[in-house]
Amino acid sequence: MDMKLEVIVIPVSDVDRAKAFYEKLGFRLDIDYAANEDFRVIQFTPPRSEASIIFGEGVTSAKSGSANILVLAVDDVDVARDDLIAHGVKVSDVFHYAGGPFNNAVENPRVGGRDPQGRSYFSFASFEDPDGNGWLLQEITTRLRGREWKLTRAPAMDVATMADLLHETEEHHGKYEKTHAEHHWWDWYAAYMNAREGGSTPEQASAAAERYMAEVKHVVARKSV
Repeated sequence: MDMKLEVIVIPVSDVDRAKAFYEKLGFRLDIDYAANEDFRVIQFTPPRSEASIIFGEGVTSAKSGSANILVLAVDDVDVARDDLIAHGVKVSDVFHYAGGPFNNAVENPRVGGRDPQGRSYFSFASFEDPDGNGWLLQEITTRLRGREWKLTRAPAMDVATMADLLHETEEHHGKYEKTHAEHHWWDWYAAYMNAREGGSTPEQASAAAERYMAEVKHVVARKSV
């Protein structure tokens, strides 16, 4: 079962001011809904993020500005920092942690400059929204082993790739069609394409489609004359 972190609720004191700030950051506005004067919910999503933030009126009883470590993963902390500054956001200089990422237990935990060893996960910059909710930019160039979920489904194809796969499927189905009884071509196509999207070679996908047609659709080979 998939469980994706979907939303983080952040406390703000001035909803319109917070909305203007996150629009300035370039976050995508997903919803601004007010049921009445006591309840209003606003959702923003950072660029290409799967998780969103929500704030508003009547959303949380937490003290405004109390969310102090919200992390945005970026490919290049310097580029991300420059982009935010260009949007009028005050951002700290790039730093690293003396005791390692997120270690605030040591005296003077933040050290100016990038991580001396240039390691992924180790270089940061920080900024705050108008209420003082704190954000960190964390540079992640290469994820550590085990930090990515295996795909449970094939990624979406673009039109050109889909067209190539359809053409390939038609060619292999043509060979099958010549030697087997009448059948619905789309059944064979579906089995073949499903196997190819799962990582099978064309030969393996052809075999999988033939098995599917024989075992599920009961299509048999024509007897040679």
